[in-house]
Amino acid sequence: MLFRCLIISIFILLQNPALFAQQTENPSDTTLLKDLRQYPRRNALPVRRPVIFPETVRLPEPEALELSINYWRSWTSFGANINQASFSDNWGSGGVNSLALGGQASYKTDYTKGDKNFVSDFLLQYGKLKNKDQLSRKTADRIFWDNKVALKLSKSWYFFGSLNFESQFDRGFSYAKNAQGNETRTLLSRFMAPGYLTESIGFEYKPVKYFFLRIGTGTARQTFMIDTNLYKTNPKNFGVKPGKGFRNELAFQVVAAIDKDIATNLNLKSRYTMFANYEKLKSIDNRLDVSLTARVNRWINVSLAGIALYDDDTADKVQTSQALSLGLVYKFPR
Repeated sequence: MLFRCLIISIFILLQNPALFAQQTENPSDTTLLKDLRQYPRRNALPVRRPVIFPETVRLPEPEALELSINYWRSWTSFGANINQASFSDNWGSGGVNSLALGGQASYKTDYTKGDKNFVSDFLLQYGKLKNKDQLSRKTADRIFWDNKVALKLSKSWYFFGSLNFESQFDRGFSYAKNAQGNETRTLLSRFMAPGYLTESIGFEYKPVKYFFLRIGTGTARQTFMIDTNLYKTNPKNFGVKPGKGFRNELAFQVVAAIDKDIATNLNLKSRYTMFANYEKLKSIDNRLDVSLTARVNRWINVSLAGIALYDDDTADKVQTSQALSLGLVYKFPR
């Protein structure tokens, strides 16, 4: 019976070959996916690329844009410091009550356009110290104003002309004690006694922004003494003849200055001046100002400043001054 059923099935397949072909010729899923990936064919549709026609656009003249360039740069700073000490009457190590106050203001402006340059540097300093049972003393007293115009000759050389003014605010004294042990003072100087006005022309070497060297081949300095009786207590009278109020000198001058941040929040500023009177070349005036300023934070600075000065019209030996201060400083622009 089973054999008969198998024979019948083979006979039916032989009589219907289409049914067998339909089963065997049906494509597999992989073949179908392959055929589907062939459509659509790449670049089957033509693509028309656009044609670009550049057109020149004319901008308005600079005057029409109302643009302006500021060739001026300015820096301003104000500072104040205070130092106070007090001791009880039975303080075993000894000491004296004291109070010191000081202030400083500076302004600098710079104008540079093409080959032309103008710089103005203005500085005011004043400080006072008072110890118990002693007369008050000055710790700082200076008015300084320096102006320079220059014309660029090459990459680092300029032809310059400068005008410089220097004096002080308050009276200056020397101090001593009399036979009774009381403190006395002798007047040495005051405002515009002396006062200095210096004009100079020459060449300036400025290879970098923070350093310059001026060589003033033609320099004149006027010394003013508005107190014509000062020679009675100060015999040298700052080189001015006794009883006179004016002196003029022709000289060769060298000025070198540096103002540079040598480390993070640490600035070094120094200025050296040499003044050689053509009539007294054996006696040359020299002055060196150096200050080192450390910025503690936005408002507080610590500064160490020193001055070394030799001027035989004031003293026979080198004069020195040193000051260490902690104070508040405000600068703008920040």
